[in-house]
Amino acid sequence: MRKLNTLSLIEASEALQKKEISSEELTRACLSAIKEKDSTIHAFLTVTDEHALTTARDIDRRRANGERLGPLAGIPFAIKDIFATQGVRTTAASKILEEYVPPYDATVVAKLKEQGIVILGKTNLDEFAHGASTENSAFGPTKNPLDTERVPGGSSGGSAAALAADMCIAALGTDTGGSIRQPAAFCGVVGIKPTYGRVSRYGLLSMTSSTDVVGPMTKTVTDAAVVLEAIAGEDGHDATTTAKPVLNYRSYLEHASVKGLRIGVPREYFISGMQPEIEQRVRAALNAYEKLGATLVDIALPHTQYAIPVYYIVTPSEVSSNLGRYDGIRYGYSECRMQNAECRNLEAVYSLSRAHGFGPEAKRRIMIGTYALSHGYYDAYYLQAAKVRTLIRRDFEEVFKKVDVIMTPTSPNVAFKIGEKTGDPLQLYLEDVLLAAVSLAGLPAISIPCGKGAHNMPVGLQIIGNYFEEEKILSAAYIYEQTTTH
Repeated sequence: MRKLNTLSLIEASEALQKKEISSEELTRACLSAIKEKDSTIHAFLTVTDEHALTTARDIDRRRANGERLGPLAGIPFAIKDIFATQGVRTTAASKILEEYVPPYDATVVAKLKEQGIVILGKTNLDEFAHGASTENSAFGPTKNPLDTERVPGGSSGGSAAALAADMCIAALGTDTGGSIRQPAAFCGVVGIKPTYGRVSRYGLLSMTSSTDVVGPMTKTVTDAAVVLEAIAGEDGHDATTTAKPVLNYRSYLEHASVKGLRIGVPREYFISGMQPEIEQRVRAALNAYEKLGATLVDIALPHTQYAIPVYYIVTPSEVSSNLGRYDGIRYGYSECRMQNAECRNLEAVYSLSRAHGFGPEAKRRIMIGTYALSHGYYDAYYLQAAKVRTLIRRDFEEVFKKVDVIMTPTSPNVAFKIGEKTGDPLQLYLEDVLLAAVSLAGLPAISIPCGKGAHNMPVGLQIIGNYFEEEKILSAAYIYEQTTTH
């Protein structure tokens, strides 16, 4: 008999609605998997087992009383530990917030709670989402459950690993420069980055406010469509959200077809140094679409080559501003208070607290960003980066006049070994080479598995859509998922 924790969201939801299983049984199966596996994988920073079981029992009681519940009611979720969760420790994988317990929920968490989800706990990440491997966590790295000598990707590596190890039914992550899509590819799961402004960022501990996006990580494309519909929408707490109506994304999948779909294939995304198996699997996927009636269109995105330099000016600049709130006074760790250190002035309070509280990558980004924004360098760095960012966005706008979606590899390589790249931060920054341009432009994109590459590790296919056309990338992904064995 199939273990309950291995079910997809839709399978679990249908079984719950038919009363074939209970939410408590489903939750216990996930908690048992966490107990069995997570001492090795380290996907979770906090496990809320008692609260999860209490919630599950309440959902079961409501269902037994005949209450009509939505498709997410009773579904066990893992939440990336960068979302504020009322009464539950929220660390952003940083020592500076090690004991922080928020008094409120992030909007997406509140929406999911209203739908009746069961929160199993908070997952590991690169500190404040600064990274591509989940090795930058102050509490230790997460391991890829498919090969525990390898990374799960980052920064949403904890969520991806928890999902791939069947320790949850669905998970929530964030994508700033690829942090949902890359770990989804590395762990062989589905991850969608919605259009910037489609989902509220309120209650997200900000990294790069102009590219941070919240999205689901799931076992199937249909699961992703259901979760996205639940969390999308305008939010009065977040002025960057849109008033555009939220679609019934799942209904688009029921009538999905790629016949006549124009797929843009950008030459700039098949780069020198890419592992040959990656290109082979992605080309095979493109051929599969062509056989189903789609048309492949050769396109150019000429400013793609500047995406990484632009991203690593914009991101540290916004990081240096966003992390300024962690000062040892208002909340979070205070060296002076905790160690009874002698802090004679304000500078000592700041420096001592941040020296202990922030890890090396957070400090590196703060220093780079502060330098780029400083007097005499702002015009040379940040302003120029902002101008090139506009050119990157215009490239996509022109291309989408000719095609419906764009397809590329998610990453130029499969999951690498733990410790392989930690000695060279630039190598880790280059992990975003096929992802950063999409984030800078604010476009929606999804990563789905498309076979195995080197070392028998998963390969991801990235499908990019035009602004607020998530239904198109979901439909294209669904067709591939339904017509292949991947």
